[in-house]
Amino acid sequence: MLLSSDQALLLSVGLSVGLVVLLLLTLILCYLRRKKKGQNQYQELLSTVPSLLSLPSLSSAPVILVSQGSWATLVPFPLNFLSSPSFQYISNPISMFSSGWYPVGTVLAGLYSVPTLNEVVAPPPGMSTRLCFSVEYRYSSEQLLVSLLRLGNLPPRFHGNVTLVELQLLPDDRRPRQAKARGTGPDPEFNDSFVFQVSGLCVSRSTLSVCVLSVQQDGKRRAVGRVLFPLVGELGQAGRVLWRDLETEEDTQCSELGNVLISLSYSSSLQRLSVVILRARGLQLLTDSGVCVQVSLQVHARVVKVKVSCVVKAESDPYFNHRMTFKLRPQHLDEACLRFELQQPSNVRSGQKPPDPLGVLVLGPFMYARGPQLQHWMDMFNSTQEPIKLWHRLNRAT
Repeated sequence: MLLSSDQALLLSVGLSVGLVVLLLLTLILCYLRRKKKGQNQYQELLSTVPSLLSLPSLSSAPVILVSQGSWATLVPFPLNFLSSPSFQYISNPISMFSSGWYPVGTVLAGLYSVPTLNEVVAPPPGMSTRLCFSVEYRYSSEQLLVSLLRLGNLPPRFHGNVTLVELQLLPDDRRPRQAKARGTGPDPEFNDSFVFQVSGLCVSRSTLSVCVLSVQQDGKRRAVGRVLFPLVGELGQAGRVLWRDLETEEDTQCSELGNVLISLSYSSSLQRLSVVILRARGLQLLTDSGVCVQVSLQVHARVVKVKVSCVVKAESDPYFNHRMTFKLRPQHLDEACLRFELQQPSNVRSGQKPPDPLGVLVLGPFMYARGPQLQHWMDMFNSTQEPIKLWHRLNRAT
């Protein structure tokens, strides 16, 4: 029977669609068969390589023998590194198989070798307590990187305590950064890094302050010593290991004019600066007329207030325990300083002869003081309303 034109058109379209579908199925089957064949070949290739886990002298983690020159290093790698399909390179298999090793590949040992801390920064000989650290300034990001490594030759009385370190970048850094040692004993280790954001113009005028504290079992902190490290001229060889002696409390008690023990505290809410002159030692007396302390509060070059303590008996180690307070606004803490002058009043009552000075001391911010005098002022600022006591060396009056 003859088909109409419409029926013939539908039959031709159906046959065309069927042929296209059949062709697509044929292509998909060929692709799947080829992919399965490739996976079988890859599994057979891996099966021909002896497993590293079968070596009797190795631990559960596979290792690779890395050769550089005349020595070899064992570098551990995770298991999934060996089973990765992208890792198919084997270097010199004949020589390595004959020596009993089954290498996976060759890597640079220098990228994985980590030097031992004891070998690189072993404490130097001597009895002084020293701090090991490094500094590096990154001009592109304007960041100062400070790495704390370890302490060396810590005094025996601190061996059983926890050691803390507080870092500040003077004169602008008000918030100390803190690090805790990872052990006790004479040479506790830190291995901590800190980043200070400081511009390239200010970094050469800054000083790194490191205060080492020993925490006793009852929680009380005792100062071990301090390191003040001016950064000017020290950033040329970035990253080198530095050793610096700690300036301890005993070091501050060797002035030829004597020393004075002072306590400072500041209350920002009351805007009050409290000063307590506790005692002095090693004074070189000129007369037997007694000893007093004159304290002057200065803002820039202007003397704001002057107070004088009571006169005590003329002794080389007198006790004062005299307290005085000054009104000082918080915005003036970076502009003010305290000047202490130990005096012996004149025997002439007419007052024509000025008192005989025994020594002077200035406590204040970076504008006026350095060393322990600067650190004492910064500790007072950071420990609000908590008295901070410290011995200071007397200098000659100018």
